Amino acid sequence: MIVGSSAFGPIVLTGITQGQRAFPYLTTMVLVPVGVALLVALLPKGSTWAIRAAGMAGSLGVLGIAAAVLDQFQSGDGGYQMVSAHSWVAPFGLSWTLGVDGVSLFLVLMTAVLFPIALAGATERTNPKAFTVWVLLLEAGCIGSFLSLDLLLFFLFFETTLVPVYFIIGGWGHERRGYAATKFFVYTFAASAFMLVGILALVFIHQGQTGVTTFDIRQLANTHLSGTADVLLFCSFTAAFAVKAPIFPFHTWSPDAYGEAPAAGSVLLAGVMAKLGTYGIVRFDLGLFPHAVVVLAPLLLSLGVIGIIYGGIVAAVQRDLKRLVAYSSLAHLGFIVVGAFALTGEALSGSVLQMVNHGLYTTALFLLIAMIYRRRGTFSIPKLKGLQGSAPVMAGVFTVVMLASIGVPGLNGFVGEFLILAGTFLTHRWWAVVATAGIILAAVYLLWAYQQVFHGKQEPDGDEAPFAEMTWREGLVLAPLVGLIVFLGVYPQPLLQRITPSVDAIVLHLEQSAHPKIPLAGQPVTSTVAARLDPYPSAVTVSISSSSGSRRHTRTNVKGAK
Repeated sequence: MIVGSSAFGPIVLTGITQGQRAFPYLTTMVLVPVGVALLVALLPKGSTWAIRAAGMAGSLGVLGIAAAVLDQFQSGDGGYQMVSAHSWVAPFGLSWTLGVDGVSLFLVLMTAVLFPIALAGATERTNPKAFTVWVLLLEAGCIGSFLSLDLLLFFLFFETTLVPVYFIIGGWGHERRGYAATKFFVYTFAASAFMLVGILALVFIHQGQTGVTTFDIRQLANTHLSGTADVLLFCSFTAAFAVKAPIFPFHTWSPDAYGEAPAAGSVLLAGVMAKLGTYGIVRFDLGLFPHAVVVLAPLLLSLGVIGIIYGGIVAAVQRDLKRLVAYSSLAHLGFIVVGAFALTGEALSGSVLQMVNHGLYTTALFLLIAMIYRRRGTFSIPKLKGLQGSAPVMAGVFTVVMLASIGVPGLNGFVGEFLILAGTFLTHRWWAVVATAGIILAAVYLLWAYQQVFHGKQEPDGDEAPFAEMTWREGLVLAPLVGLIVFLGVYPQPLLQRITPSVDAIVLHLEQSAHPKIPLAGQPVTSTVAARLDPYPSAVTVSISSSSGSRRHTRTNVKGAK
């Protein structure tokens, strides 16, 4: 029985009851790393092998559950699935409510893939017990953030991630790790305070209108907001997301944090935590504040494009290989922001896909840079030269990953950027044209860095040992990433067919609420777009009129609705 609907899909009481009787995949996925972290904390400090084995087993366990969620997930359904809802503090409307849809599904799966890779690629030898505990707690916080349907629960998970990252950078980072860790924590914590105020304000407004106190985003999406309130609440949420991502000009903490963090810390910061910010924009900004999204879209598009160009230019003048990748990450996140605020289904699908793609190739780049650092003890590009001669396999892997980051067709970076630019061109042509320059800049600074590091004649200093080739262990760590980079570049359809229905639901909500002409994914530029949601939405029917005629497009959003 469907009792209501929102931008986040229908609210189905019978679905929640059935979800509670079924195996709680989502809750288990959050609790497993917490439980293993507690187990690791109880192990003796000297049992290094047992600590590492337990941490890896816990992380792989999360990956197994994520794979089961992918298997159970019904493609073509744009609503939330496997919803787990339990009352937490009923008088205040708090609940433990988790759900997964096409937007969050592959971000959760990406998180589950990258954490065991980060643990396997970590070289931290001091206090592995504390390091493993912090990594597992960070994994729980990230997965909980992607799955939360309760705003306060999301905020708690979102903020919980700050503590493990602070200790990972401060405890195992490089020379300026204390400064970088403190800067990261202060920036992100201060910005999140604005979001907390916005959450409470939205809940109180909803309570005043309905008499119901709730933090459930599916119900809060139906709150009626004035234009001013909509914009102010949008800004309060976006402040936290823009810093966490980071988005220009709220990025100043990221080069220091990425540069000073240990290998695993850089991987998790750029590969996973940055996506908490961009995911928050797609999930909460677009879902809760449609009027403000349309009003402020040109501003956010401009910031995204500036981030693309600025990140590319600053990366091109870097002489530190790790900071070069950090600024490159800023440029790629700019593409994701542009896709989110282009307000077309095609661009938004590309933005969600690019979150996953960016996590994969950025992780591989940071791991390769960590391998170089272990052999040479420096990130300085001028001190690295001619590595290809003694490490051709490493050079080859670096080439593949670098080309994916540039966006070469056949690798995963191309697909997301193409969809973003194509979708943006439909509604915001000049922003798309300027953003395209970012691809050219990426080719400039990455190819230059590759030539400087791997070409030329190697000249070891003094008794310095020759540069060692990639080991089998290192190759096994990188193999899943390279495989996914190639697979998603050749065949992204399994992701897109699950992402698109949820993206279309968001676009339809924006269209109904604030914007009359937002094309769905894969649709032509239209003169008029009329959308209708059934009161009991077993399907979404869209009538599209264009110069070539009109056609009817039906997309199933809720399986089994009556």
